[in-house]
Amino acid sequence: MLGEIANSLPQFIQDNFLYLHPGYTLLNTIVFGLILGLSVLLIIKMFKWIDKDPGDLFIPLIPFIFLGSGARALVDNGIYPLHLLLVTPGIYVMVGFTTIITLLGSVYLEKKFKWDYRYIIFIFGVILCIPNMIHLQNIDLTATIMVLGAWALFTGIFYFLKSKLDLLKEKFNLAVLSAHLFDAASTFIAVDFYGYGEQHVLPLALTNMGGTAFVMFPLKILVILLALYIIDTNIEDKTTKNTLKLSIFVLGLAPGVRNFLSLITGL
Repeated sequence: MLGEIANSLPQFIQDNFLYLHPGYTLLNTIVFGLILGLSVLLIIKMFKWIDKDPGDLFIPLIPFIFLGSGARALVDNGIYPLHLLLVTPGIYVMVGFTTIITLLGSVYLEKKFKWDYRYIIFIFGVILCIPNMIHLQNIDLTATIMVLGAWALFTGIFYFLKSKLDLLKEKFNLAVLSAHLFDAASTFIAVDFYGYGEQHVLPLALTNMGGTAFVMFPLKILVILLALYIIDTNIEDKTTKNTLKLSIFVLGLAPGVRNFLSLITGL
């Protein structure tokens, strides 16, 4: 049914926005970015409406990140079928709506039964991840150690520097940076050691220029620290500030987890 819907859409939309036939292009990157920006504005309003701090969700949302990224990785390796709802952007739209519905339902249950909504979100997310966990088999230990080792090395450097850098003393900032360092580590190992290709426009250009995906580390460090600095120095509203940080956290961890799982299960 969904395949028929996709085929009935204009060819331009199919070629540029569904199943990513050409990969990421400047056009769909800009369009997806605009949609993301609008979504973040709506999510800020939602958090103010339910009177919850987005900063409380850094850990509870991790299972939902694994849900979407894990499913996408399983599609990459032919374990799940190539389906409209299991590839970009369908998988992220589906997981996004599932997450929002879970959040709103958890807040309702908290008010009604006094249960902590954060635990409800986390537990429900873990339950949804069970099919992904069952299908993740034949894990390559060498690739796993290489990615986790590179990530731990760079995260460790900034962990020890946080007492000297005011920016990293701010709550959540190290977590946001670490998520993107994980993405950088998974990309670097996959591209440089296992022959994978970069899909995103800017990283692809820089990787081709430098001849190595190691450029992802300085790129991520520069961009994320700059973004965090701008947020902390220009935004006073706590809900807006933490929503932006949570969004950047997800934007780093989600592709990082997908790359990592695609690599360690696809060898």
